[in-house]
Amino acid sequence: MKLTCLQENLDHGLGIVGRAVATRTTLPITQNVLLATDDGRLKLVATNLEMAISCWIGAKIEEEGSITVPARLLTEFVSSLPSDNIAINLSPQTKTLGLKCARFEARISGIDAKEFPPIPSVDEGTTTEVEVEALRQAINQVVFAAATEESRPVLTGVCTQFEGNTLTLAAADGFRLAVYKMPIKNKVSEKIEVIIPARTLAELNRLIADDEEKVTLTLNPNKSQVLFRLKSTELVSQLVQGTFPNYAQLIPKSYNTRVIVNVADFLRATKTASIFARDGSGIVRLVVTPGDESSPGRLAVSARSEEIGDDVGEIDATVEGADAKIAFNGKYLTDVLSVLHESQVALETTNPSSPGLIRPVGTENYTHVVMPMFVQW
Repeated sequence: MKLTCLQENLDHGLGIVGRAVATRTTLPITQNVLLATDDGRLKLVATNLEMAISCWIGAKIEEEGSITVPARLLTEFVSSLPSDNIAINLSPQTKTLGLKCARFEARISGIDAKEFPPIPSVDEGTTTEVEVEALRQAINQVVFAAATEESRPVLTGVCTQFEGNTLTLAAADGFRLAVYKMPIKNKVSEKIEVIIPARTLAELNRLIADDEEKVTLTLNPNKSQVLFRLKSTELVSQLVQGTFPNYAQLIPKSYNTRVIVNVADFLRATKTASIFARDGSGIVRLVVTPGDESSPGRLAVSARSEEIGDDVGEIDATVEGADAKIAFNGKYLTDVLSVLHESQVALETTNPSSPGLIRPVGTENYTHVVMPMFVQW
């Protein structure tokens, strides 16, 4: 292998695939990155056996070849180089990769590319396209609600449903549920449901560059792998096997009280209350008071701790229905309010022991359910 490429391109490419390099592993070669010439470009690949990221960068190829070298060592060396051309030369006999940039030179011992785990190719199956902005928003508003503990593996993933022209993403961790619906370009002929690891979608969100227009998504025929294809990057991931809970039955169908408030005001009041809630199990209490002809309705957001004290913040609200009291974990409220783009949000409640429903005002495609906390009022 003999080629030249720009330092900034190689640095950028290594940064992209580096997210998939294995950290704790029983297979040492997964801590390496694969470099291979591919159709006039340099291909970089990393995998942790659950997901793999491939990235192509422009290069002037003189001799074809491939090698794997320690990812961290190569990444740190390349990022420290000046912005100039890098000449890369592989010695096939010694499996040593030589790099030369300006007045810097290095030799890195590699391992034969044949030893690198094969990267699954997902060329057949169900394929569709999604708009980048819609996908980015969907991931932002759903992925944080997935479970981080492995006790129930299906909850560490995002339930992904294809039906007609609609893609639905849903995540739950037993305390909250986030559901986002978005359009897809290619209508699917049959209803398909798979579980994509939340980590995979979080990585995809980081990979989506500002210049991307669309993402092509392909599910392999036996529903075990998913491929996301971007302009010069591909991410392929194993799917979580199992059955996702029937989340539709968790979404309240009616309410006794509906309160509409400004998102920024609600977020500020919740964050302030959360400071006092730290010693009180994270409990933030909400008290809704309907307005009358002389004054608007209001939402009081409070928290108290026996040791440090208490606080209360009031915000104006449009209230429909009776007055209400309900308590939530402050973190769950902060998480959902932080990802909303709309200026107003509606909170629907039935009673203090039933789930609360949070929906941005003016859009029908996002629903967030939070389980209440039981408190002595």
